Amino acid sequence: LMRPLQGCRGRGVVVGTVTLCLAAGWALQTPGGVSLLVPQPNINATVAQNILLSVEYSCRCVATIEWKHVSSWGTTSIAEWRSVNYVNISMVYKDRVTAFENGSIQLRNVGMRDAGYYFVTVTEEHGTNAYGTIIVNVYEIIYEDLHFVAVFFAFLAAVSAILICFMWLCNKSLHLFQKKTTHKLTASTTEEIELETIEC
Repeated sequence: LMRPLQGCRGRGVVVGTVTLCLAAGWALQTPGGVSLLVPQPNINATVAQNILLSVEYSCRCVATIEWKHVSSWGTTSIAEWRSVNYVNISMVYKDRVTAFENGSIQLRNVGMRDAGYYFVTVTEEHGTNAYGTIIVNVYEIIYEDLHFVAVFFAFLAAVSAILICFMWLCNKSLHLFQKKTTHKLTASTTEEIELETIEC
């Protein structure tokens, strides 16, 4: 009775080993796994600038790329595509987004509302996902403020020049006034001396 049991055990080990090898081979042959690289996770931009949300994904099979924008105004779907031949771009971004084969997108003419978090999801056909995030900061160039500062400094320079001219004129007038006063005093002193001489 022990021999058949040992034989069953031996066959069970062989069958188990073969099954394990076949499963390992099937796993190696099955395309799967996706990786995603985000080289620049933080982007600073100014209003009206074009920005590239750059990523690089690798997948041994067909993958779906999806981009979303999350900000204080809410969550907006930007684009989704399985191949670059057909890209489904949201109406909000229709004329402003270009998709690339490596999963990147270019966003043209950014505004203040474009600031926020950009999430990219790469999903391969067997269900494996890879995620990436890019933070975009958008700054406004305030030309009016720069213009105001320039005008203000020009105004200060003009006022300073006028004050300097006014002080120079006041100084000149005071000098002439002192000269005339000194001349009059000298003349009156001379007349007094002459009068005293005549009287004597």
